[in-house]
Amino acid sequence: MILHKGEILFRQGDAGSLYHLKSGLLKIVRTQEDGSFHLMNLIVPDEIIPHHSLISPGPCHGTAVALMTSEVELIPAAEWYRSLEQDAAKCRMIAQKLQDKLRMMQQRIDQLTAATPADKLRKFNDWFHAYIAPSSITEVLTQDEIGQFIGLRRETVNRLIRTYTAAGAPKTAAGPKNS
Repeated sequence: MILHKGEILFRQGDAGSLYHLKSGLLKIVRTQEDGSFHLMNLIVPDEIIPHHSLISPGPCHGTAVALMTSEVELIPAAEWYRSLEQDAAKCRMIAQKLQDKLRMMQQRIDQLTAATPADKLRKFNDWFHAYIAPSSITEVLTQDEIGQFIGLRRETVNRLIRTYTAAGAPKTAAGPKNS
């Protein structure tokens, strides 16, 4: 199936099928008690989601929203779990995918624990380009989402991006986008 920017693949609390992202980019947002959304994760091509349901079923912990046109393959849950019982190689493949995601998330933790806001943005920018290039951060995410992802206020992100681009830095974080 094809999802266009802003379309929802699944909602927080849903249970059922799994999905393989073939191309594009998804964000996982969590709805807070006050109705606001918080960006929790980015899903890159070749991931199978929801991650927490790869071995056994469970409700989705967030809502998956397309950040750009994305191609997604539906994987019926019953078929998926039945195949796991019969295919040790598939279980190993899932373990590898979970390990890769864990390493990606460890890099995210490094971003969050950086000493200065500028270091957080630089590390996020580097991470973003390692997994999502060639798009720039601000072509895909709002400044508010960037801030949520690295633990900074939108105003700080805006200031850092302006400083970064004013210094003649490469256009990896150029083009501030208002939230």
